Amino acid sequence: MNRPAPGSRQPPTEPSLEPDEGWHCSHLYYRFDRSVLAALAPTQVRDGRQALIEILNPEAEKGPKRLQTSLVSGSKADFGLMVMDQNPLTVEGVNQRLLSSKLGPALIPTYSFVSMTEISEYVPSVNEYAKRLIQEGDAPNSPAYSAKVKAYEARLPAMNKQRLTPEFPPGYPATCFYPMNKKREVGENWFNLAFSARSRMMAEHATSGMEFAGKVSQLISVGLGFDDWEWGVTLWARNPQFLKEIVYRMRFDQASARYGEFGAFYTSYIMSAPEMLNHCLGSMG
Repeated sequence: MNRPAPGSRQPPTEPSLEPDEGWHCSHLYYRFDRSVLAALAPTQVRDGRQALIEILNPEAEKGPKRLQTSLVSGSKADFGLMVMDQNPLTVEGVNQRLLSSKLGPALIPTYSFVSMTEISEYVPSVNEYAKRLIQEGDAPNSPAYSAKVKAYEARLPAMNKQRLTPEFPPGYPATCFYPMNKKREVGENWFNLAFSARSRMMAEHATSGMEFAGKVSQLISVGLGFDDWEWGVTLWARNPQFLKEIVYRMRFDQASARYGEFGAFYTSYIMSAPEMLNHCLGSMG
């Protein structure tokens, strides 16, 4: 095998918009301008509704890998989208097609968060998980220890796949999105802590989240270099009450209570595009 000479430069990789792993992810929120809608002809509204339905069809042949529509609760927006794909132009294409559609003049973008999916550095490898079990009191090579390590090793690939190329969880009709940072304040700078300390606090945080298995599904995407906040948190719940309960429970963990900073919360309910339009526009058009 030929190796490059010491000090020689490697040829640059081919430019690409697609990451080596993971997907681009955007959360997009819109409001309908009722005054603009009222000025449109009924046929224009009808045709515009059909165009939006086609744009927001998650099964569209040339659409993004993932597209989910939801009805937003409160006055921050009327509806929201979560869009994911390897190519950021495919993701942004949904936004641009909406704005240039027949109902585009009646759509007001109210918020967006641009990020990428990732496997967090705090997700333990099998060896790290095994060491953690010993630290927590499991006897090395005991049947219980061996069973836990084997089970973790079996489920880790599927968990990492879900982190990088997520499926929307079926049967979870309520969803919530919020951006967050870790503090950089004097005396409370998360990024000045040793990795072991950060990892320990994130393990505590993960344990709290596990209490809601079967009730809440979570995805963390990274906004570093893409948006104003460092991470985006997406929660899906089998009942809206679980959104309240998990956020309250996890805020007592030190990673949040001492080092977390949170942006606005967008709570919404999963709907197909026709259902969302019927709810927002009623019989208009």
